[in-house]
Amino acid sequence: LRPGIEVGPHRAQVGDVILVSGTIGDHGMAIMSVREGLEFESQIRSDCAALNGLIADVLDAVGNDVHAMRDPTRGGLSSTLNEIASSSNVGIEIDETSLPVRTEVQSACELLGLDPVYVANEGKVVLFVAARAADRALAVLRAHPLGFEAAQIGQVTAQHPKMLVARTS
Repeated sequence: LRPGIEVGPHRAQVGDVILVSGTIGDHGMAIMSVREGLEFESQIRSDCAALNGLIADVLDAVGNDVHAMRDPTRGGLSSTLNEIASSSNVGIEIDETSLPVRTEVQSACELLGLDPVYVANEGKVVLFVAARAADRALAVLRAHPLGFEAAQIGQVTAQHPKMLVARTS
């Protein structure tokens, strides 16, 4: 982190916008398909990547307006968001239709009875950014090769503290 920048799971604030650096579930489904010997029409690839350059670009652009960030590895995006909601004593609302999920990952999840929000990721970051800086942070993410599929997926709210709520289709 840059000097003077404090980022932590306890720093998410009401009004923050939640961004994810790209599609979710890729790594977990890639590993599961190999481990279980499953073959799908199209190959699902892991999203393993070093994110230090991507994160540095965002921090250089918006600095302390990034309040929290985490990799959504164990337990996937849902577990990560629940942990931050609990640590910050805030509510989190996400919009299911805005979640970036590859068609082949969604299909594999449906076939196996899984929800992509619970599937592991290795090359993604979830960021909680002050609303005033969210558009800039999203633009910086999308300008980087590892963030070109970045999306705004939700916001932090005062309602339902310590809980994650999803608006479904």
